[in-house]
Amino acid sequence: MNKLALSEEILLKVEKPARYIGGEYNAVVKDPAKVKTRIAMCFPDVYEIGMSHLGMQILYDMYNQREDIWCERVFSPWLDLHEIMKQDHIPLFGLESQEPIKDFDFVGITIQYEMCYTNILQILDLAQIPLLACERSNEDPIIIGGGPCTYNPEPIADFFDLFYIGEGEINNLKLVDLYQECRAQGFDRKQFLMKASQIPGIYVPSLYEVTYHEDQTIASFTPVSPEVPATVRKVAAEDLSALCYPEKPIVPFIKVTQDRGVLEVMRGCIRGCRFCQAGMVYRPRRERKTEDLLKLAENILKNTGHEELSLSSLSTSDFRDLAGLMNGLIDHCNAQHVNLSLPSLRIDSFSLDIMSKVQDIKKSSLTFAPEAGTQRMRNLINKGLTEEDILDGSRKAFLGGWTKVKLYFMLGLPTETVEDMEGIAELANKIAAEYFDAIPKPERKGSVQITSSTSFFIPKPFTPLQWAPMCEMEEYIEKAVIVKRAMKNQLNQKRLSYQWHSPEASILEGIFARGDRRVGGAILKAYQEGCIYDAWSEQFDYEKWMGILTECGLDYHFYTTRERSLDEIFPWDFIDAGVSKKFLIREWKKAMAEEVTPNCAEKCAGCSADRYSRSACHGEHPVCAGQECSASEGSSLNNETDRMEENHEDQN
Repeated sequence: MNKLALSEEILLKVEKPARYIGGEYNAVVKDPAKVKTRIAMCFPDVYEIGMSHLGMQILYDMYNQREDIWCERVFSPWLDLHEIMKQDHIPLFGLESQEPIKDFDFVGITIQYEMCYTNILQILDLAQIPLLACERSNEDPIIIGGGPCTYNPEPIADFFDLFYIGEGEINNLKLVDLYQECRAQGFDRKQFLMKASQIPGIYVPSLYEVTYHEDQTIASFTPVSPEVPATVRKVAAEDLSALCYPEKPIVPFIKVTQDRGVLEVMRGCIRGCRFCQAGMVYRPRRERKTEDLLKLAENILKNTGHEELSLSSLSTSDFRDLAGLMNGLIDHCNAQHVNLSLPSLRIDSFSLDIMSKVQDIKKSSLTFAPEAGTQRMRNLINKGLTEEDILDGSRKAFLGGWTKVKLYFMLGLPTETVEDMEGIAELANKIAAEYFDAIPKPERKGSVQITSSTSFFIPKPFTPLQWAPMCEMEEYIEKAVIVKRAMKNQLNQKRLSYQWHSPEASILEGIFARGDRRVGGAILKAYQEGCIYDAWSEQFDYEKWMGILTECGLDYHFYTTRERSLDEIFPWDFIDAGVSKKFLIREWKKAMAEEVTPNCAEKCAGCSADRYSRSACHGEHPVCAGQECSASEGSSLNNETDRMEENHEDQN
């Protein structure tokens, strides 16, 4: 291994020096002289969080399978090292080579959540790379953004050379191939970016111009050249079995957030919750084959020594061969003394037979997400759960030996009433009562504990609720107080506990999630004034942020509490995320009418995601096969595209 970038003296000064030394088991080290392209894969948060991110591990493995590419990892240094690196002018480095990433060809940054935006600037700053894309030269690496937040990249558009929208396994290697060709032909940075913009899923912000109406809404969003596509369409795999998956994931030296092997069973979701961005943009559902998953699990455990294996998906309960997969995994894991973890379960799909076989599961609580306290609100968000489902699932859990249940809800949903808020406490009380009804007193092992947690609703891009306004901070606090008071009025109040997330952070997240390019100036100023690690409550300074927004001439209400019309152009409307705007409008109207849309396994909703994989949408469900609604929706999407491009060179 090369000499460490940090001296022993520095490593002894900082918290958790193992974050910065590399050399972990299964890390890939190559000879720089034998590779053509070097990539720094960055996660803008601390090592423990970034090393738990599956997407980063997948791309790391994919790139390093190519002999001509060397991909290394980079994470945000914690505040102690940040200060030392700034003071001593130490450039940020890749963990594998310990060499400055400013000398690499690409710096790819995973943008997993909005509150990491100032950490993106930290990475660029410490790497000694110009923060603004327009200030970079041919000597600087190409800065790429990927991940969920690229579905509205506009608030951070000025900091990136390009964004990759969609699943990284599809065209990232094509991008590297193009870069190698351009470099061999002597093309400069601008020429490469122009050619890159023509690869599906690639968005180059500098090649688009935005104009605004007097009311500050967007008037037009247009490419600067006919060669540049007016619409950037996400890319997605049709068949997951054709994609690579890391069988030798890196084993960290220190405990990370998810210190276990991870098995991705499927992508996409059939449920259609109207608040859920992931459930919309990751459509359609695509599953891995059970036999492939069992082989992957065996190899991952053999190559890492992990003592726990977790299944990963948006809704594990909806994996069609869950029973077969679990039986195979249980046999192998029991033999290897490995525990199984089953997140993303739905309370209406709770399988006591399967869960009772899982080792060690009774040591932890079960987590369910009803999201709303009343049936009216669950219908509005299309949760697909009835109170009967929730109570029946809870009863089965209690009969299976669980005594602790965590419940997740949202406050601030459109049309919410006091009855809906109090319904959260009433539902928690009914679940506690279910325990006492289901378990005779002599058989009770300890007391039941129901913990309810509420986050504040943020309307995310490409969801049917993207037209909904947010609440003022005072309203959020009032709503939380109503729930807390209702908890204290319940018969089983001693068995209930309640906590809520920060409304201040929710407001800033809402600004970032729905912001346009003008927000970028505030993000830059905030970083320059010391804002960093905003996702960490102890570091987040809401008052400073509000002051900076005002100084930059931005009224945060424009992005949060303002009502939006159905014909307004959103900052993200130039992206085709797979679901048509016509479908989203239809779902928004159904939400306001409190109408439920059946899930994709029951009936096709005509969202247009079948363009990516008709077999995934319809192949297993004859009720959907060949439905006119899906085919006609594809046509309506094209019509929508034509209309929007005609008016604004912009469409969804």
